[in-house]
Amino acid sequence: MYPDRVVSGMRPTGSMHLGHYHGALKNWIKMQSELPCLFFVADWHALTTHYDDPSVIERSTWDMLIDWLAAGIDPSQATLFIQSRVPEHAELHLLLSMATPLGWLERVPTYKDQIENLSNKDLATYGFLGYPLLQAADVLIYRASQVPVGDDQVPHIEMMREIARRFNHMYGKEKGFEEKAQEAVKKLGSKRAKLYNELRTEYQQDGKEEALEQAKAMLDDAQSLSMGDRERLFGYLEGSRKLILVEPQARLTAASRLPGLDGRKMSKSYGNSIALREDKASVEKKIRTMPTDPARVRRTDVGDPARCPVWQFHQVYSDAPTQEWVVKGCKSAGIGCIECKQPVIDAIVKEQEPMHERAQQYLDDPSLVRAIVADGNDAARKLALETMRDVREAMGLAYT
Repeated sequence: MYPDRVVSGMRPTGSMHLGHYHGALKNWIKMQSELPCLFFVADWHALTTHYDDPSVIERSTWDMLIDWLAAGIDPSQATLFIQSRVPEHAELHLLLSMATPLGWLERVPTYKDQIENLSNKDLATYGFLGYPLLQAADVLIYRASQVPVGDDQVPHIEMMREIARRFNHMYGKEKGFEEKAQEAVKKLGSKRAKLYNELRTEYQQDGKEEALEQAKAMLDDAQSLSMGDRERLFGYLEGSRKLILVEPQARLTAASRLPGLDGRKMSKSYGNSIALREDKASVEKKIRTMPTDPARVRRTDVGDPARCPVWQFHQVYSDAPTQEWVVKGCKSAGIGCIECKQPVIDAIVKEQEPMHERAQQYLDDPSLVRAIVADGNDAARKLALETMRDVREAMGLAYT
């Protein structure tokens, strides 16, 4: 019914590092050439944990956008925008909160995990409890079909689907819907109308998912339908209501898990990160001083790569022959730790060279970034307003 679309965002709470690049940005860069993508700076989300000191947010917002552009996000292929510049996110969040059961928010797995992991912060706020609902609004307002996430975020996408389904069930019923839907069926033409009714019966009576998918594909190809009739027929397939909000699918992304310099998760707060645009000399110093296998006290001591944080970097950055050289040399003490680290240094420096080059034009002229984002804000808001028009009408809030 609606075109496929990808939506994703990041919170501006500090410097971007290589963990962000390998964990998310590389996938964004790949997806931007496959489907329409909207990538946003989630500055309102940053307030859920930084509400008491928001000074980092604005600075990090513009640094993050430059990092995205430096990494290879192409504004001619993807829409880049700032969440708070599209106020309809907040409006949809408010309206969804009126009908979302409190228990749905309390059962989100990451809620309790973060409460425990961020015990130094006072997170007993609605903003923190409600952040999955704001996430849902961020996605549903663009009627996104796909959201790139890791395994830990799948429950959030499932909740988005439940929220969209609940909204459609509560507010998607229009007066005379059945009659309007049957009139829309006739507009398909006699042959397609017959097939549509057969597939609808197979799905509703026998629960055949393939019948539902076949009917949806047929509707996608029906060029003569108006948007209103198309919405009705999609809703009529599954019940007796219009589909106002789209149920997004989780797109599980293959992420290279790059650890921090000490083997833990890479994080600025741990002091174990390499920034996305780190100075070459700093990269060399950080890698050279990385801890290694504690068994290798002397150059002649044999080691085991499995116990060494540097090996985890080799698994991301080194080819098979280099990895074989590392394993053999480490276990036989044929190479020292400094020798082992050099290919990683070279690979990171090489990876970052084009990032520095792409970033320089935006550092020299910040107005370029602001122009890109202004265009992105306008494009995103146009899509958001289309959804909110239908949402307001469905909820009886369209006072026209």
